Amino acid sequence: MAVMDRIQAEVESRPIVLFMKGTPAFPMCGYSAKAVQALQAAGAEDLHTVNVLEEPEIRANLPRYSNWPTFPQLFLHGELIGGCEITLELLESGELQRMVSEARSQ
Repeated sequence: MAVMDRIQAEVESRPIVLFMKGTPAFPMCGYSAKAVQALQAAGAEDLHTVNVLEEPEIRANLPRYSNWPTFPQLFLHGELIGGCEITLELLESGELQRMVSEARSQ
């Protein structure tokens, strides 16, 4: 399967997908750690993550797929939400909790 198809399959197969450096238990960068913490605070218990450090093809091609240059990248229902800063802003405004709740209920 081509890498772009793999990426599309990842983002469309689960309601919440975070492409990050490391894992939720062992994040390998501060931005990824903050994004995981924000999602967990918003109630994302069933968070699916992809460790881009272990998936070099995904790491190299995800920015082309999403048109977003950095990691982490959060997708809800196949749609790019953004990176760490946007995730934190959504948490502070209360929008992330609503978005996570809607993603979990669908």
